[in-house]
Amino acid sequence: MTTDPSSIDENPPPPVTADVARRLEAILLVVEEPQSLVSLAAAVGSPVPAVRQAIEGLVADYDGETGGPVRGFELREVGGGWRLYVREEHDDLVSEFVNAQAPSRLSQAALETLAVIAYKQPVTRSQVASIRAVNVDSVVRTLLSRGLITEVFTDAETGAINYGTTDALLVNLGINSLDELPHISPLLDDGASGFDEEARR
Repeated sequence: MTTDPSSIDENPPPPVTADVARRLEAILLVVEEPQSLVSLAAAVGSPVPAVRQAIEGLVADYDGETGGPVRGFELREVGGGWRLYVREEHDDLVSEFVNAQAPSRLSQAALETLAVIAYKQPVTRSQVASIRAVNVDSVVRTLLSRGLITEVFTDAETGAINYGTTDALLVNLGINSLDELPHISPLLDDGASGFDEEARR
């Protein structure tokens, strides 16, 4: 039996794994927290085994194991989830670049978020957002880029990143340790004035 050459598709569809890998890259470029295989599978609409295979392929590709160059970033598993990170050897380069692009003054929102992290650390992004009652994603990215806060650890159960302040904050504040931060309780209204007014009535 002969095959009609005209019936052969000159551009066959790419392997399923390659298609899954491209979709995974799109998702991984925008996520803020490490994502589990199950979450990634749901996001790209593919079975977990296919996502696992695609992840392994991306890791090998970024690490230069497939014949291409080693990328300046890597796909790393942290706390049971996957996320893109700058390679450690480029941390200083990226920090210098971002700091050079950033304005010198912090916004009021950034200062308030920094204060929450300084007093409550280690603290997650969602906890800070709950305290401030606003979304803090962009502000946290700004503080990270300025080197004022850092990722301390990732919760093994939730995958949430816990943040803390860096020595750069101490330098900017002119103090030697966080113990020198002013006690916050005297700055808060304890409601005594309201009780005094009621007592005088």
